[in-house]
Amino acid sequence: MKYVIGVDLGTSAVKLLLVNQHGEVTQEVSKSYPLIQEKTGYSEQNPQDWIDQTVSGLSELLLQFKGNRADIEGISFSGQMHGLVLLDNHHEVLRNAILWNDTRTSAECQKIYDIVGEKRLLEITQNPALEGFTLPKLLWVKDHEPEIYEKAATFVLPKDYVRYKLTGKLHMEYSDAAGTLLLDIRDRSWSKEICDMLDLDPELCPPLVESTSEVGNITEDLAKITGLSPETRVFAGGADNACGAIGAGILEEGKTLCSIGTSGVVLSYEPSEDKDFNGKVHYFNHSAPEAYYTMGVTLAAGYSLTWFKEVFAKDESFDELLAEVGSTPVGSNGLLFTPYLVGERTPHADASIRSSFIGVDSSHERKDFVRAVLEGITFSLNESIHIFRQSGKTIDTIVSIGGGAKNEAWLQMQADIFNARIIRLDSEQGPGMGAAMIAAYGCDWFDSLQACAQAFLNEDKVYEPIEKNVAQYKKLFPIYQDIYKQTKELNQRLVEYRK
Repeated sequence: MKYVIGVDLGTSAVKLLLVNQHGEVTQEVSKSYPLIQEKTGYSEQNPQDWIDQTVSGLSELLLQFKGNRADIEGISFSGQMHGLVLLDNHHEVLRNAILWNDTRTSAECQKIYDIVGEKRLLEITQNPALEGFTLPKLLWVKDHEPEIYEKAATFVLPKDYVRYKLTGKLHMEYSDAAGTLLLDIRDRSWSKEICDMLDLDPELCPPLVESTSEVGNITEDLAKITGLSPETRVFAGGADNACGAIGAGILEEGKTLCSIGTSGVVLSYEPSEDKDFNGKVHYFNHSAPEAYYTMGVTLAAGYSLTWFKEVFAKDESFDELLAEVGSTPVGSNGLLFTPYLVGERTPHADASIRSSFIGVDSSHERKDFVRAVLEGITFSLNESIHIFRQSGKTIDTIVSIGGGAKNEAWLQMQADIFNARIIRLDSEQGPGMGAAMIAAYGCDWFDSLQACAQAFLNEDKVYEPIEKNVAQYKKLFPIYQDIYKQTKELNQRLVEYRK
């Protein structure tokens, strides 16, 4: 039996999957690492933590592996998007990585609009200037840490740095490059025009490769440490959302994904680069060859539920916290929640907005608040689906993965709020499976990613929308949408009081 490894470098942990030729996960290892948050809006990690935990995870995986190590033919990667890893001319890390959920760069986003222009930026990158993207972070370092910026020779994103340390080869692939605001999406090349306008050396941008490209082998040193064969083939991999789409079979037009992790994503396959959503949602290169995807993001999706648990139910499990959700009616007895704990991305690119519970009265119990959090997260994701539908896309079937696919009541809630069939997969492994599928395709197990998906992925259960619930949620959704407009100014006035 032959095997591949999918490595998913997330925000809180690295997850490693050993997958056989039947698509079965035979081993799984997860290793966590800390988040560094020195100030409100700051979110960083030490890249060495990623390396240490990935190497530790690979070593543990191989220690448990009973076969011949040469039977592990390939490895590929999925990773958190947008994070800035600055390297000097020896490819040594210059500072902590600034992550996707860091919001310190509002001034830099405005600078990009002032110099490049919002219209021209959209024409080149197909995306607006948002705090989470890589380019504003690069400008922030240039403006605030010039002594570090002067030493910078190149930059990569998180999973690209891990891959570099395992292979000694430095690249960035298109699905992650699309999230930097420096890639010409249609031309599939770094934008010299943007670099010139912002006085950035184009040489900072690393070589580009396809997600499915073979980029090297495991180094001899890492082979000795982990137990992997030095002949293990390494493939570039993709951004977490692109890999999550592959791992859920979103590989043809009409397929849509809802992924709820720390952040939440609604993603739909696009066969070409000629759609125009006017920057309302993201438009990125897919990890599937010659394909694209459009995507909306809720910054604090699963994180909103984690926050609620840590503050109000620290000693309980998520199962205990969610146990009574099904007994609370649609609309949580008149209670609404907006998941803006760290700002918002789609449809409101707003780093200052913060969460609200609206409609609280003395009759509400904890279970109402819990359901309201789940409904609020789902309403936020529905904002993206609403935009897709307004643009003429048909959204009638959605594959749900991540934390939102682990609870029956939440899955039914998604069907009712999205007004679409929700599919849960029988073995949902998210981006890690997508990375493993890229390796399987790269190792010539299949002649396409679509063929790999047909062999690897199976439906477990389908949730159909309940008509009376759909009708109630259709009335509640416009009220939810109004909360942003009603609280925007209040939150701006509160900014100076935040720590």
